[in-house]
Amino acid sequence: MKKVLLIGAYFLCSTFAISQTVEDMVNAIEKEGIENSQLEQLAYELMDLNGPRLVGTPEMKSAHDWAVNTYKKWGISAENQQWGTWKGWQRGITHVDMVSPRVASLHATQLAWNPSTSSKGVTASLITLPSFTDSLSFVKWLPNVKGKIVMVSMLQPTGRPDENWEEYATKASFEKMKSERDSLEKIWRQNINNTGYTSRNINAAFEKAGAVGIAQSRWSEGFGANKIFSAGTEKIPAVDISLEDYGMLYRMVEHGADTKIKIVAESKDLGVVPTFNTIATIPGTEFPDEYVILSAHFDSWDGGTGATDNGTGTITMLEAARILKKVYPNPKRTILVGHWGSEEQGLNGSSSFVEDHPEIVAGVQALFNQDNGTGRVVRLSGQGFLHAYDYLGRWLEAVPETYKNEIETTFPGSPGRGGSDYASFVAAGAPAFSLSSLSWDYWNYTWHTNLDTYDKIVFDDVRNNAILTAILTYMACEDPEKTSREKAVLGINPRSGKQGEWPTPRTPQRKGGQD
Repeated sequence: MKKVLLIGAYFLCSTFAISQTVEDMVNAIEKEGIENSQLEQLAYELMDLNGPRLVGTPEMKSAHDWAVNTYKKWGISAENQQWGTWKGWQRGITHVDMVSPRVASLHATQLAWNPSTSSKGVTASLITLPSFTDSLSFVKWLPNVKGKIVMVSMLQPTGRPDENWEEYATKASFEKMKSERDSLEKIWRQNINNTGYTSRNINAAFEKAGAVGIAQSRWSEGFGANKIFSAGTEKIPAVDISLEDYGMLYRMVEHGADTKIKIVAESKDLGVVPTFNTIATIPGTEFPDEYVILSAHFDSWDGGTGATDNGTGTITMLEAARILKKVYPNPKRTILVGHWGSEEQGLNGSSSFVEDHPEIVAGVQALFNQDNGTGRVVRLSGQGFLHAYDYLGRWLEAVPETYKNEIETTFPGSPGRGGSDYASFVAAGAPAFSLSSLSWDYWNYTWHTNLDTYDKIVFDDVRNNAILTAILTYMACEDPEKTSREKAVLGINPRSGKQGEWPTPRTPQRKGGQD
């Protein structure tokens, strides 16, 4: 009886000691993350100093080098790993001015990978799109664009976001506006469809027909917010103009005014350049060939400085790695940090890593990815892994309520098929999870817009996420069990009526923008 009691006391003490060790480590992570946070400095250096990180630009390479040097300052090994090449390009100064029927400087910017104009720029009259009954009527009209700058976006009926209308308008007025807008959008989409082209490739048709420029306005449904993407032309300038200025120009053209603008866009074609992922490593002591990966895409579009897409995810992983290196320098499993390139063009950096490093993918214990804005983490899905609840549940138990009390979990969930870099690993069968965050009007105001800048960062929420990520990483490293990769049976696809299938790894685009 005494022997049994002694054994029981031994296990009780051991369990208490282990729980104390976990509690102490969690407290140390929290203390370091709060009292010595580096987030504001990291955000300043990444967003303000390095700037936007469009793949193929010198700013992107500069940011990769900055990340390597930042890790080295903290005693963490890091390197830039080339995975492909891309069209090299650098944004220059853009000036867009209305020169007739009066003079006004416009709020506008050149679109990505667009060729430079001469120093004198391009000055021409604007032309809008008429109604087309079919592709033949479009072909018949097309010669009219020769020597003109074509306005390729719909005239928005309002520049006020819906929430503003909802607050101040009468219910009848709000409903009337929405109905009219829906009708205009339907007519516009059908008109583009009637041309035989899409909004993605119609610019090339205008260029071929002799247009000298493209003017667009891709409103993001928020005050002052436009989405800034690529040009779709090879020789002529393409610019995005603010909703307010674009609407003014459009109305002038429609009323018969001789409306001309001048575009000067001083970009640089840099030929073909290498593209990279930045990979940082804290080696494991007991299971060095098993990995916990901190994941965030490093690239951005360049209308703003890529603050919430994905600067906040990037500094979350940098800060989590810094904290862990300081308070948990000898993890049982290897901690990798992946800062992926060219996520915005189709998860190219992460899918290249998966393709190039099958041995690492095979050893993944867990991957934590953060990508959708500055908000605190509020959603966590098991991504279709049948037993994800078992291990994620254990790890979450160690997280203080402050950092998890708003998190809604879904188990086993469904496998991610795109959207962000965790999907590249999920497709390869590795347990990878999205730390999905609160919106903060991400879709309207910062996702791929000209307003995605430092001032939109909510540092209290990002601090929350860095501490949460560090704790989950510590727990995943310490877990005595290897995570299960058993997949749940997927349900019937409501669209196809067929049994759901696990996504397959995508083939990365390793030579971008070079066609």
